[in-house]
Amino acid sequence: MIYRTLISVDKLARHLEDPQWVIVDCRFSLADMERGQRDYVQAHIPGAVYAHLDHDLSGPVIQGQTGRHPLPTVERATQVFSSWGIEPGVQVVAYDDAGGALAAGRLWWMLRWLGHDEVAVLDGGWQRWLREGKPTTGGEENRSSGMFVPNPRPQVIATTTEVRDLLGKRTACIVDARTVDRYRGENEIIDPVAGHIPGAINLPYPENLTPTGVFRSPEELRQMYLDFLGDHPPEQAIFYCGSGVTSIHNILAMVHAGLPEPRLYAGSWSEWITDPARPVAAGEG
Repeated sequence: MIYRTLISVDKLARHLEDPQWVIVDCRFSLADMERGQRDYVQAHIPGAVYAHLDHDLSGPVIQGQTGRHPLPTVERATQVFSSWGIEPGVQVVAYDDAGGALAAGRLWWMLRWLGHDEVAVLDGGWQRWLREGKPTTGGEENRSSGMFVPNPRPQVIATTTEVRDLLGKRTACIVDARTVDRYRGENEIIDPVAGHIPGAINLPYPENLTPTGVFRSPEELRQMYLDFLGDHPPEQAIFYCGSGVTSIHNILAMVHAGLPEPRLYAGSWSEWITDPARPVAAGEG
């Protein structure tokens, strides 16, 4: 069976010895960028390799041009994925300790962006793995290299120019996935400018999860997003966040719910504000 959105702890536990499965530990902290790797070395799911959001899943930041986590080139991503043994027919499972909202979702989206659909996020992440008493190991692990074959899907990305050109149009549906306070511009703790893209509506990514930290059922998610988007076709929506990472949580939720995949504004807010000529809004609208 192929897993394309989420996978349960029990199902992953049955495949720890499967050579056709690649497990990737994506734990990362914006407050301490090396903490995730330290935590990985201390304990991780057996067989997992480690992915660093900045080093492995992002390209170089160009001051005044890119956001905080620009996408790497196709060539760089291909090199990284090949080094982890990801190639056609391999099932990839990504996990983090943020409900999939940090680098696990990013890896899921990046593989799909490059045409590898056999990828899922561990539902409930590292915390659920521990709660259910599954095995862990320490140290660093490596896998034999493979040959990742990219087949880019540029249609899943929205550029800054495209987002700017949609401003003020009634057909536009730009969705800000950050928490309400950051969307309103009341508590910006990361980026130098507070607020949101004018006309964007807000659906914070934590709404996708239950109080226990797992995703809501596909039926619940489907109804939530259809109600939220209203007359806007899901595939025409554009999601963004601070740097193009946590907004993927919403995209994952929509795909898991069986809805068409929306686009990602990969540069997101941190790229939008690099040009002071681009408008900024605050408050509710």
